[in-house]
Amino acid sequence: MEILTWYARDRKNVTLMELSELTGISKSTLNNIENGKVSPTIEQLEIIAKALGCRISDLYESPYK
Repeated sequence: MEILTWYARDRKNVTLMELSELTGISKSTLNNIENGKVSPTIEQLEIIAKALGCRISDLYESPYK
């Protein structure tokens, strides 16, 4: 499963720092999520989706969604 938070951020014109401020998730954690170094929790995906005004399923690519 590929995480696409960077794509959702780009569509909303939100920087990594702005997303960090909106979500309370550190910039380094968000960066690690976007670079595939860590997998986000469902709670983190929900927080990010709320901040970006999208669905959780918009934040990842999977043949099962």
